Amino acid sequence: MTLFSLAKKNIQGNFKSYLLYFLSMIFSVVIYYTFVSLQYSTEIQQDLQSSQNLSSIFLQASIILIVFVAVFILYSNSFFTKRRKKELGLYSLLGVRKKTIARMLFYENLIMGAFACVIGIIAGTFLSKLFTLILFRLMGYVVEVGMNFSIEAVLNTLLVFGIIFLFTSIRGYRIIYKFKLIELFQAEKTGDVVPKASLFKAISAIILLAIGYFVLLQPIESDIQFFIYLTITTITLSIGTFLFISFVTVYMLKLTQKKKSFFYNGMNLIGLTQLLYRMKENARSLTIISLLSAVTLTLICTAYSMYYFNEQRVNEFIPLSYVHQSQSKNFDEKVKQIISGDDEHPLEAELEIPVLILDGVDFEAPGNYVTNPTKIISESTFNEAVLAVNSKDTVNLSLEEAVVLKPRLTEHSLKDYSGREVRLNSDLGETNLTIVDMKLSHILPWTYPDFYLIVSDEAYGQLGSVVETEILYKGYKVENHKASEVTSNILLNLEISEDKKMYTYYNEYKKGLEMSGVNLFLLGFLGLVFLSATGSIIYFKQLTEAHAEVKKYEVLRNLGVSKKEIRSTVAKQTFFVLALPLLIGICHSLMLLEGIKTIYGASYYDLTIPTIFSMASYFVIYLGYYVLTFYSYNKVVNE
Repeated sequence: MTLFSLAKKNIQGNFKSYLLYFLSMIFSVVIYYTFVSLQYSTEIQQDLQSSQNLSSIFLQASIILIVFVAVFILYSNSFFTKRRKKELGLYSLLGVRKKTIARMLFYENLIMGAFACVIGIIAGTFLSKLFTLILFRLMGYVVEVGMNFSIEAVLNTLLVFGIIFLFTSIRGYRIIYKFKLIELFQAEKTGDVVPKASLFKAISAIILLAIGYFVLLQPIESDIQFFIYLTITTITLSIGTFLFISFVTVYMLKLTQKKKSFFYNGMNLIGLTQLLYRMKENARSLTIISLLSAVTLTLICTAYSMYYFNEQRVNEFIPLSYVHQSQSKNFDEKVKQIISGDDEHPLEAELEIPVLILDGVDFEAPGNYVTNPTKIISESTFNEAVLAVNSKDTVNLSLEEAVVLKPRLTEHSLKDYSGREVRLNSDLGETNLTIVDMKLSHILPWTYPDFYLIVSDEAYGQLGSVVETEILYKGYKVENHKASEVTSNILLNLEISEDKKMYTYYNEYKKGLEMSGVNLFLLGFLGLVFLSATGSIIYFKQLTEAHAEVKKYEVLRNLGVSKKEIRSTVAKQTFFVLALPLLIGICHSLMLLEGIKTIYGASYYDLTIPTIFSMASYFVIYLGYYVLTFYSYNKVVNE
């Protein structure tokens, strides 16, 4: 019998012991191959409007995925190897040379890696169709998707995992030389050291977290300030989280121990003691999982918010179906004929929107927002347009009054403008207008600076007689403009002057839906991988502890402790270990989301629904890991 065949028989005979590591390898291959097959999918590349940007995004995401998958496999390999140290020690005790044992480990890992690649690629081929359908659905495409098998994706996957499995095989080869025989037999024995509760370090953890949260909520006005705040936040939250888990948690557990009525009630003594003794050992991994959960949740919530609010954003930026600057009579007539000829999207309103462009404006907007040139629209034009976009936000102004339209992408409010005077300098001299209201209903596409004033028809007529720059916009509102793809494409392909532009609702809506859908898919996909990996890491650690505690639980059963009591203790311990990083991650994520809203001035979007949906999905998956971990832990120590 060759050493290679011995390795193969060893895997077959102990497949139950190898199963967990083998499934981890398959899971990693499936995830990576599925993702890469989407990257090479001709269907996706052909149907996307921004394929160049998408390729770059996919490339960046695949690099992140490679790093994460590699770390996950290395961790799984470490867990698997630690469980086999007694077996390796037995080989050595029976006289098998270290070189022979090392080669056997090398062959075993390569065999499992090869099978994992084959099974993972086959499973990934079937899953790629499902994920392609999900991606197209998120972007609003309705297309037929076939089974996707990409040679490039297969070669890419084999190359990446060939390197990873080769590295883990070499690592396994060296492990037999790294440990002494006595260390291999005592691999699962851990010294129970009571962690020290430091009130100073516990308070320091809370202070660091408070500083990190405070910095997150500060407004940012420059790139340097952003870099400084990001550095401070990263350092304080990372160190603060580690200290919180290492000392605040230990401090709270020790306070709980002092409550005699609770501590000596049933199996609470055993459960609390177990958690306390393991907290120091688990602090680093729980910190990493907490921070990774926070970042993952934040990215998923942000991506889903962009997708969720896409239509609202487009309605604000391009309220009408089609808008263009008047170019010539013939051009304007041609545009109208094209729009009127679309029987599937009947014309509901046709508008002419003249806008005065005035540079001589003396007004200081909040945050030094640029107000020159100011765009001035007449009262009657504004009222007609807002009624066309199904808004009742009309105005009624006197000669000395004006209404400001809230600049988009700002958090300006009525109190920033109400009662203030605007001085308009023109050939008429100085015209003073008092701002009496602020409206949210925009009627023209966003252009910078986005500062509009609505004035009375009389005031507009007076200014129009002396202000030279007046732009005439032609606007059209059609039925169901979200589906006006054909007409939109025809209009965008018309020849138009460089200084003018054609705006279509469908084009902006589709671009926003496509980009936000891709972001949601990629971040959701990566988030699922991160969540699965972090859940698996906790699962592996808990299983390692379970095998180390088997004899202790045997003693408890011999002393008369029932299986039901042990099962209850295991359930509480498992819940604590899984809930702690999840709750910390959720708290960090909520603060990070507030920081993002502060940076981008997006507070006018209510993120409650996207946040609840994202975190609820995260919680449900974590709940599945809790059930799996509890079942496996209980089976090891209680059956």
